[in-house]
Amino acid sequence: MFDPDRLLSIYNPDTGELAATKPVERHLADLRGCFADPAAYASALAVGNPLLYRVASVEPAAGEGDLHYGVGCLMPGKIGDEYFMTRGHLHAQRPAAEFYFGLNGEGVMLLEDETTSESLMVPLRPRHAVYVPGHTAHRTMNTGTVPLIYLGVYPARAGHDYGALAQRNFRYVVVERAGRPIMLERHPS
Repeated sequence: MFDPDRLLSIYNPDTGELAATKPVERHLADLRGCFADPAAYASALAVGNPLLYRVASVEPAAGEGDLHYGVGCLMPGKIGDEYFMTRGHLHAQRPAAEFYFGLNGEGVMLLEDETTSESLMVPLRPRHAVYVPGHTAHRTMNTGTVPLIYLGVYPARAGHDYGALAQRNFRYVVVERAGRPIMLERHPS
């Protein structure tokens, strides 16, 4: 009944490495269309294709009520004045919620309610837990100078929907102003 290999995973909160897993890596070219400034994106991509983030996931079981989790490592940096970020996603099973736990570094999460389009920027740091309600698109940005390491826990059946955001993107972006992150409308009216 109990399989120790399924029940125990060891991760490093300083590096985001998760034993016995192969992380998914996303480079700058993988985030085409995510950044608000296409000229800054093209200039950065012309210089190279740096690693922006990696996520190692553990999926011990897929039944009703089971949980999955992933450890993310988001690198520091900016494209123009916009922070390095994850692609962001909604859950395929829209009512599914998620928790993010900050382990190392400093960042923010951009949350956008799919039904009301209400948006909120929430800090993600060590000892912070961010609750992402169902029907909420979420994206993580590293606002610090060291890698942002975080743990995400979600229902096994939640799934990830990247396609919806590839079509419409987030309404807001997070940029640096006077040394601090602020949220701005992507296309001001």
